[in-house]
Amino acid sequence: MPRTMSNDLRELAIGEKIRRIRQGRKLTIQQLAEKAGLSKGLISQIENEQVSPPIATLLKIAASLQTDISHFFQDSGGQQKVTVIRRDERMVSPRREVAGAANLGYAYEALAYTKNFKHMEPFVVTFEGKPAAEVIRFSHQGEEFVFVLEGDLEFSSDEETVVLHPGDSLYFDSDLLHGFRGVGDGEARALVVVYHR
Repeated sequence: MPRTMSNDLRELAIGEKIRRIRQGRKLTIQQLAEKAGLSKGLISQIENEQVSPPIATLLKIAASLQTDISHFFQDSGGQQKVTVIRRDERMVSPRREVAGAANLGYAYEALAYTKNFKHMEPFVVTFEGKPAAEVIRFSHQGEEFVFVLEGDLEFSSDEETVVLHPGDSLYFDSDLLHGFRGVGDGEARALVVVYHR
């Protein structure tokens, strides 16, 4: 069975790492929230390990702290050239919620969390089926590649909406406000690779 991120978040101390970097940069929680475009309450919940943040949120926090998102997922240690994550070592997040508000409708498995200082973050993401009106959109610096493994996945932005089927792929600039949802008979699963500049 894959590992659960709810336990691994404490083990990796993501919230503590964010707090340490924030304090090292002499930023208050409010200042970090403003720089990242997030609420003060959400930053506080993340730092106190009460909320498992979605990928887009971690990317915004990392950019605001001028660090790499991989810093949050790695154990302390040296730079390795090759890392292997076995099937039962994947780190699986619980279903995402935004600070007690709406359910984002997805869970993700971090596939390369032990690799330090990388430019790409690969995940397997499971997207719930939900009405289009409930899709929450995010944007962040970088690019994303999506390859659908199972189910039908809808990608929507201000510019277009497209439905992807198993075997279809999508590549886009992630500074575009975007969101996903499973459509059809339920959940969709996809390999998602986030490139952060």
